[in-house]
Amino acid sequence: MDSLSVEELSCPVCCEIFKNPVFLSCSHSICKECLQQFWRTKKTQECPVCRRRSSKTEPPSNLVLKNLCESFLARSGSEEICSLHSEKLKLFCLEDKQPLCVVCINSQKHDNHKFRLISEVVSSYKEELNTALKSLQEKLKHKEKMKGKFEKTVQHIKSQAEHTERQIKQQFEKLHQFLRDEEEATITALREEEEQKKQMMKEKLEEINRHISALSHTIKDTEEMMKTSDVCFLKEFPVSMERVQISQPDPQTPSGALIHVPRYLGNLPFRVWKKMQDIVQNTPVILDPNSANPHLILSDDLTSVRFSEINQPVPDNPERFDHYFCVLGSEGFNSGTHCWDVEVKQSKYWSLGVTTASNQRKGRDFFKTDVWCLWYGWSPGSGFRVKQHLDRVRVNLDYDRGTVSFSDAVTNTHLHTFTTTFTHTLTPFFCCFDSLRILEINSQ
Repeated sequence: MDSLSVEELSCPVCCEIFKNPVFLSCSHSICKECLQQFWRTKKTQECPVCRRRSSKTEPPSNLVLKNLCESFLARSGSEEICSLHSEKLKLFCLEDKQPLCVVCINSQKHDNHKFRLISEVVSSYKEELNTALKSLQEKLKHKEKMKGKFEKTVQHIKSQAEHTERQIKQQFEKLHQFLRDEEEATITALREEEEQKKQMMKEKLEEINRHISALSHTIKDTEEMMKTSDVCFLKEFPVSMERVQISQPDPQTPSGALIHVPRYLGNLPFRVWKKMQDIVQNTPVILDPNSANPHLILSDDLTSVRFSEINQPVPDNPERFDHYFCVLGSEGFNSGTHCWDVEVKQSKYWSLGVTTASNQRKGRDFFKTDVWCLWYGWSPGSGFRVKQHLDRVRVNLDYDRGTVSFSDAVTNTHLHTFTTTFTHTLTPFFCCFDSLRILEINSQ
């Protein structure tokens, strides 16, 4: 085997050491896979070397050659032998980054290349690779950390959906109960009117029955009198004649005797809807829980917010404030006029106003640009400070005129107005250290 060269153990098609060689009738050996690929391409069963046609579709394996190749590969691997020259690999080409034998360095392929002993370069390359490996390990840790965050986010989404579904069912149950109560009250009123009208007609029926009874007795008595003798008839005639001539007026059907149907069916859905307005809440600004700092807790109806010393288990999503204790409104404005009242009397420190929807929410840069706000008890670094303690603050936004005005909603006293030109979508924001509440329209 030592006398065999790499060329003699190489497939003439792929030029690599034989893998599962087969023996053709022309005495040439080819890798089985190479031969099948060659035949599929040429669509003829001929030898890739001499073009002689093969008589067999499944040439036999060349077991002797296969064993020689396996032995050569095993020997080359264990002794780190050059596959081209069967010499030990002792040198390293710095340009091609490949181990070489002493014969390789004299080949034209490596002219003017620099070489080093393998033992000299291994440590530096291992150090370089180790540095890269540490970077990969750090990336793996980072990815695993991100995976954990994503898994928590998935769980938070599930919890959000479940909580929201419960709230939806509770709110609709209130509406269903209101409708059931209205239905019952309407039907009760209908039945009361039914009983009243039926009682009235019952009294009329009793009156007409008395008339019928009196007439029946008169008719019967008159018929009996007419059967008596002529003398008796003539004696009773004046009285009988007077009785039959007595006339009583017929009872009249009273006006409004029938059910007042329009009272119950006329605009029924509209009338119920008007009543429903007394029980439903309409708040001009709804808070966005996905933007709330983890220290803030929002009410179930998303109209009030309070501060908590304990961080809430929420994801650190891009929309969420992570430094300032802020929360945004759920909808932005890019035209028109808008107004909302905020109850601030429970808070010693607060800030509220409008900001651009694209303003930075991470870190400490939020109040540096695109914020028009009123503040009390602390300084965010921008906005207008009010010195007096207030109960309610009214915010008036006129997007088209470029004004944001603040006033005392209790005394209707003007506090401050910002004037500028708006070009981006604006969103209400609230910074809370105690508690704030956005008031309903009908309570303002």
